[in-house]
Amino acid sequence: MTHRRTLLVALACCTALTGCTSHTPDGGPPEVGSTSPTSSVTGPGSVDMGGSGPSGEPTPTPTASGGAGTAAPSPTVPTVRRCHTSEVRASLGPNRPGAGQSSFAIVLTNGSSHTCTLHGFPGVAFVNAAGEAVTPDPGRATDRQEQAVTLSPGDSAWSTLAYTNPAVTGVTTVTPAALLVTPPDETAPISVRWTGGKVSNTGKASVPWVSPLMPGNGA
Repeated sequence: MTHRRTLLVALACCTALTGCTSHTPDGGPPEVGSTSPTSSVTGPGSVDMGGSGPSGEPTPTPTASGGAGTAAPSPTVPTVRRCHTSEVRASLGPNRPGAGQSSFAIVLTNGSSHTCTLHGFPGVAFVNAAGEAVTPDPGRATDRQEQAVTLSPGDSAWSTLAYTNPAVTGVTTVTPAALLVTPPDETAPISVRWTGGKVSNTGKASVPWVSPLMPGNGA
């Protein structure tokens, strides 16, 4: 009787205790509690196979230039400035007459060591030995198109200087000592000895005119 009471007390205590172990139905190792393992663990040192950063966005790839969005610098285009009086030489070509006209080439040559440009009409004035103007200023052939002439060192541009022979029109004349030639957009002239003979000094007829500068030497 006493043995049976002791067995019943032992069974009651075992039932009341939640920490008692039990065997699996197949006779495997005992299970403790009912906690199941998690499906995955992510922590320091784990391998990220998703190809994205912490926020889930694609991880940026550094560019070869060392910065995203950095534009390549634009190439600098060199500019060619105009020819200044101090950089050119002036000369007068021979007379090439025709149909009662006298025609000369006023030549400007780049005497500098760099490239420059001429654009438009040269300034022209007939002067005496004292540098004083002895005729009205020559006119301009406005029906001729102006162009920019790029001159490498040693290259030339030329302008036509033409007028009707004064003997044809019967006007009074003067023989200039020199021709003052001013490059376009400059103020300092270059003196060239005048070898063309008499020119009209009235401004009424046989008035000289000049053309815009063109490439070459007028030969």
